[in-house]
Amino acid sequence: MQRLYLQFYLAILVVLAVFVGAAALLWRLADDDARTPQYFQVAAELTGALLPDSDAPVAEQQRAIEVLHRKLRFDIALYRSDGDLIARAGKPPPRFDVQRARPGWRRGPGAPNFTLQLPDGRWLVARQVRERPNPTVWITAFLALVALAIAVGAYPVVRGLGRRLERLKAGVEKFGDDLGARVKVEGHDEVAALAQSFNRSAARIEELVAAHRLLLANCSHELRTPLARIAVAASLLGDNADARTRDSLKRDIAELDHLIEEILLASRLDAQGGADVREPVDLLALAAEEAAHYDLEATGAPVTVTGDRLLLRRAIRNLLENARRHGGEGPVTITVTPQDGRARVDIVDHGPGVPPEERERIFEPFYRLARSRETGRGSGLGLALVRQIARRHGGSAVCLATDEGGSRFRIDLPAA
Repeated sequence: MQRLYLQFYLAILVVLAVFVGAAALLWRLADDDARTPQYFQVAAELTGALLPDSDAPVAEQQRAIEVLHRKLRFDIALYRSDGDLIARAGKPPPRFDVQRARPGWRRGPGAPNFTLQLPDGRWLVARQVRERPNPTVWITAFLALVALAIAVGAYPVVRGLGRRLERLKAGVEKFGDDLGARVKVEGHDEVAALAQSFNRSAARIEELVAAHRLLLANCSHELRTPLARIAVAASLLGDNADARTRDSLKRDIAELDHLIEEILLASRLDAQGGADVREPVDLLALAAEEAAHYDLEATGAPVTVTGDRLLLRRAIRNLLENARRHGGEGPVTITVTPQDGRARVDIVDHGPGVPPEERERIFEPFYRLARSRETGRGSGLGLALVRQIARRHGGSAVCLATDEGGSRFRIDLPAA
């Protein structure tokens, strides 16, 4: 994943690099353009005016060269038009070839040389006594230092912005597990406004979910009273009522009572984040007890988990009931195995199986497969409760395919 603050910082560095490069290039071009032939021609005329005429005595020309040497702090040599040395001051100049000489500026061994042809034909070669750095180099170095200072100063600002966004991201992720989570509002910019907007939205969502849970719990609780009255009325029918009608009524009452119980349990699990009871539970023994109610035998190895015994029992019972209803005529197996510090409960049936695209959706509340909707069996809450209970204990519940057909429902929990 690309970090946003690194992208900001890289953009700043690229802009600084382009700025320094463009400034150095423009300076170099401007510096080169300034050294035109007219510039050296004017310099030659001014220098010629300071020196004696070409037919003046050599001693006089030597004194003039020495004066220029002291004032300019240049090593200077004066040549005739045919290349013979007339006078010099300072270190010996490099070898001068009059046939190849031309007015201008060039870098010689150790220092730059200035070559001028005076109006009377003489040549003047000057070299700096102490070489000064190329202006393009030191200006580029100065701009690079400025860019470095900006880069160093910009990093804490960009990194601070990145940290705020990271904390905002962490708060949003935490909100997925805890509806009461909020993010800290820092600063007075757009990021702070985004944090405030998120907190307002989170508070509204928490209120809506709380209201939904309260309504669901109250409705489920209030349904118990008329359900009890119906049950009493059914029992008062006595032997005068039709047996089939009486049995159907009792089944409907039992199914409605079971549905209300599951709704109440689902509401309680939603309202509370972790398990209320933390006790060691032998998962194999618990599975064996529940399997015995369905004339089955649990196999595997003993493994202990920490959690609520009643909720774990309810999860295994729901899976066994689901296998009995939808598992077809084949046998149902239940296996408990420890693996890598985890405890697994596998319940395998030999029914028609679950289509791959619906293996996640069957764990949604009130979702039922098409064949279940046709037969009217089940409420669609059993598997949702299984996953809720598994997650409440730090585990997971999934539906897998088997090689022989059917389905494998697996609960994976951390072992104690």
